[in-house]
Amino acid sequence: MVNQVAFQGNREGDGNGDGDSRGNSDRPRAGYELPLLLFAGFRTLIDDVHAELARQGHPDARPAHGFALQAIGLDGATASDIARRLGISKQAAGKTVDRLVALDYAERVDDPADARRKLVRLTARGRDVLARSAAIFDRLRTEWATVLGEEHLRAIEDGLRAVAAPGAFRLDAAGWIGGMG
Repeated sequence: MVNQVAFQGNREGDGNGDGDSRGNSDRPRAGYELPLLLFAGFRTLIDDVHAELARQGHPDARPAHGFALQAIGLDGATASDIARRLGISKQAAGKTVDRLVALDYAERVDDPADARRKLVRLTARGRDVLARSAAIFDRLRTEWATVLGEEHLRAIEDGLRAVAAPGAFRLDAAGWIGGMG
């Protein structure tokens, strides 16, 4: 089920010191709450996806792995391509690929276009974890729509699309958040 978000601690200017902004829609909102709420929603979805992936046979899958698997893509990619797509160093990409290979999510093969290069490809297990995560995200969205109402959820999605900077959604988000490895 969907987790509830609450902030703890006394905030300047809220007057009640309980730190919980739910249910008081008329009070002024502190600007810092928006990124915290967005991150808390993101974190809730990601944590729920990974808990379910663990139940479905992928206990070692981590959020950074999902970004890396997307960077590899269905056609495969070189380590340099992966590094560029994720916004990380080639060394960090190599470590990430090593981990994905160890988990049997990816494999290194000769590049058919250039025998001097290695290509990283998704394995059947890698494609499986991506397919399962997509299905879980769809289920979680349905749960959020049940709690918030479909119309309200669509309004949130549309609003976020309207204010998000062009090109803000990129695979390098994992590197931006704090690195990969």
